[in-house]
Amino acid sequence: MQDNYYELQIKINPEIEDLMSDFFFENFPCEGVILAEETYKDLEMISTTEGTLKVFLDGSHPELVSESNFAKIIKNQRELLKSRGFSDEDLGSWEFVFSEKPNEDWSKKWKEKWDITRVTDKIVIVPDWIDYKEKSGEVVIRLEPGCAFGTGTHQTTQLCLKAIEKYMPQSAKMADIGMGSGILAICAKKFGASYVYGCDNDESVIDVAVENAQKNSVECVFELNTADKITEKFDFVCANILHHILAEIMPDLRNIMKTNAIMSLSGILDEKKSVVIDAINTNKLDIVEEIHQDQWTSFVVRKAN
Repeated sequence: MQDNYYELQIKINPEIEDLMSDFFFENFPCEGVILAEETYKDLEMISTTEGTLKVFLDGSHPELVSESNFAKIIKNQRELLKSRGFSDEDLGSWEFVFSEKPNEDWSKKWKEKWDITRVTDKIVIVPDWIDYKEKSGEVVIRLEPGCAFGTGTHQTTQLCLKAIEKYMPQSAKMADIGMGSGILAICAKKFGASYVYGCDNDESVIDVAVENAQKNSVECVFELNTADKITEKFDFVCANILHHILAEIMPDLRNIMKTNAIMSLSGILDEKKSVVIDAINTNKLDIVEEIHQDQWTSFVVRKAN
């Protein structure tokens, strides 16, 4: 048994939590991340660590997770992202605290942070290790949180889940662009979609999404792809992605929508929503509803023709 593990806390813009989580899984012996921890009193949230990403690192490879090595790698990553158009505001400060912790079965401690998430009266997200008896009328989605973006706890994911429940037609042909864990695709299938397609530009999440679909006994098509290369047309589309990427790919998203199709757009901080509104208007999509949850905005739009 290893003598220690490492815990990293890094301040980031909440909008890039998924991007940074993927970065740590790909570049370090990362065993889990916590996106936000919330404290409640009398059913009201009194504190949150939103904006601080907590990362758990395997201590058996100290040469990979030394503080100096970590500082060098994230400096290079930040420069790379800035060369791709991210601003300091987009990224956050990236101030970090790096600490060595005595070994406790920390993989279990990480799991202790997760519980059942009730998104709506119908939609329930259940961590895979928790026993849960499904109630009549519920749509239960079982996931291994932390394996890819889309655990059901984040507001942007919940906004899309709510849109699926409210707006997706029965027997719809559905697409999930940037599917991460596959949670939205799985939810759509459980709500009666006839065909569900999910794609992501990160190869590492494909197997995760496939495994999650199998856990939930649903059939979805997942592949490495981007919206501009898709030739199919869909009745309902979900895209839970960074605001500037949504704006950039809006023509491609519109192109995969059938006439009168509905699309849920999420991943948008309130102060960035004007960027997405401009792209919606430029691409002649009609806003059906603007939905808010905490500091996040989601749009439900329709392609009229």
